[in-house]
Amino acid sequence: MSDEARWSAGIDSSTPNLARMHDYFIGGKDNFAVDREAAEAVLATAPEVRVMAQEHQAFHVRVIRFLVEQGITQFINLGSGLPSDLNTHELARSLTPDARVVYVDTDPVVLTHGRAILAKGPRTAVVKGGITHPAELLADPDLREVIDLDQPVAVLLFGVLQYIPDSSHPFQRVAELRDALPAGSHIVITHVVFDSRPEAAEPIVNVYRKMLGHDEGGARTRETVLPFFDGLDLVEPGLVYVREWRPDSPFLSERPEMAWVIVGVGRKAGP
Repeated sequence: MSDEARWSAGIDSSTPNLARMHDYFIGGKDNFAVDREAAEAVLATAPEVRVMAQEHQAFHVRVIRFLVEQGITQFINLGSGLPSDLNTHELARSLTPDARVVYVDTDPVVLTHGRAILAKGPRTAVVKGGITHPAELLADPDLREVIDLDQPVAVLLFGVLQYIPDSSHPFQRVAELRDALPAGSHIVITHVVFDSRPEAAEPIVNVYRKMLGHDEGGARTRETVLPFFDGLDLVEPGLVYVREWRPDSPFLSERPEMAWVIVGVGRKAGP
């Protein structure tokens, strides 16, 4: 039996999957032919998507470092995706050994992998949930066993909100999450936008609409993403292209629009 067959038991391999497509974009092996076909349809319109995925990985490293410097030791990684070489708990614990991390997803592929690979030890958990039900998520007993919601926490919304249409009220759900967090908490959002590539919006969005079964919902721009940070103090340099967010070298921020993921970190102020 192939490696693919062994880990795929009980998992639908006939339909493309977001997590497995992302795995393909970053050069991983946890994907099926149907995922690669859908990913290649995206790459045919926007070959830079593979570079965008790599830039996103580099941002992950930078933002965890920043959050730890702010004194954050608790992380909720929403829409965490498949385990990779840059997992949040490993990044955080390389800087603060007592870091606590909860990975959250609704995808059975992600949950199966995460529970087998990531959920080892009392300071890491993998739970089922999502941003569309924030109160239910924060009440999850497995999450509460790891995360102390009386202390600041960082919530990572990496590439999650871009798949949720306005009709599902994502802005309201983020606001509910914000209100439930203690002062000093941070919300990190990354989101694909089409300001610099408007001609790519419709063909790419169509791929994901078909995959997710959405009949509506469209691409967002920086202007329409900004309200996700309402009620938060947007950390410098603000809501910017991923290459522009605190790059390790000024040379790494050149041609930022070529990686059209925007990122921002919002801090919840005290009362």
